Amino acid sequence: MLRRLLANPIVSRLISSVGTLAGVAVVVFIMLRAIPGNQITASYGIEAAALTDEQRAALLSYYGLDKPLGVQFFSWIGNIFRGNLGVSARAHQSVASLTAQSLPVTLELAIWTIILSLAIGVPLGMLSASKPDSPRDAVGQAVGLAGLSIPAFLLGTALVTVLSKYLGFNPNGAGYAYFTKNPLLNMQQMLLPSLVLAFGIAAPIMRTTRTAILEVRSQDFIRTAKAKGISTRRLQIRHVLGNALVPIVTMTGLQFGYLLGGAVVVEQIFSLPGIGRQVLVGIQQKEYAVVQSTVLLIALGFVIVNLLTDLAYRRIDPRVRAQ
Repeated sequence: MLRRLLANPIVSRLISSVGTLAGVAVVVFIMLRAIPGNQITASYGIEAAALTDEQRAALLSYYGLDKPLGVQFFSWIGNIFRGNLGVSARAHQSVASLTAQSLPVTLELAIWTIILSLAIGVPLGMLSASKPDSPRDAVGQAVGLAGLSIPAFLLGTALVTVLSKYLGFNPNGAGYAYFTKNPLLNMQQMLLPSLVLAFGIAAPIMRTTRTAILEVRSQDFIRTAKAKGISTRRLQIRHVLGNALVPIVTMTGLQFGYLLGGAVVVEQIFSLPGIGRQVLVGIQQKEYAVVQSTVLLIALGFVIVNLLTDLAYRRIDPRVRAQ
């Protein structure tokens, strides 16, 4: 019974996901403490040198830094299991409260980015694959290479500079507007960062689409469908693209998981109070509780997205379900 349960691919993925989260927790805990300084030096700056031994000991006790590393680690993990992610001394809020405010921003940015990436990458990949080694294929490959080569911070900075200077368009300079309060301004503020991220993410989606379509088109059933006189449009959409969806869905899931924590630079450029920016500020202020718990939540989100991606392509491809 146990062996059969462990042989189930979903169960095995869940077990490996728990191991991944445990590894992330250990690594982020160690790396934070390997960085010079702590919350005392971040809070007091050069004035930390003037603290007396009694004051320093009191502050270490207040921040929980006077305990052995092992005790600190298991105390943090124990608090997480009790639903306590810690407290931000800078913001005077719990990490759970901060995350509840920042996570919707990153999720909205990620969703818009994926929509734009698919709208750009899939048609471009299909266009390139329709006539390999042709001028249209060369253009598609060049766009994909540009998307992979141009850094997001460079493209984002250039867009903000050009549009604000010459067109007076800089909605992100007005302070972030939540969708529930001002939908129009919110969508304007999401437009540029979504485009910047989508330009980079559309590139691997485009290349994956092109490769998958070329592979599917070489299969015998496509030649059979052509021989039966199926229209080109139906052939491309239903038979070719339909059977090429598994790698496209996999790539999209990976990119969505990346966006949950990898949009730090873009969030900083466009002043979006997302979860990536929350981690960045936490690192700058040496707020261990904020960084540790937020990174672990990002890793959990990445794991959930990957599990959902597995379920999605098992739904799409019967050959995967049969394994």
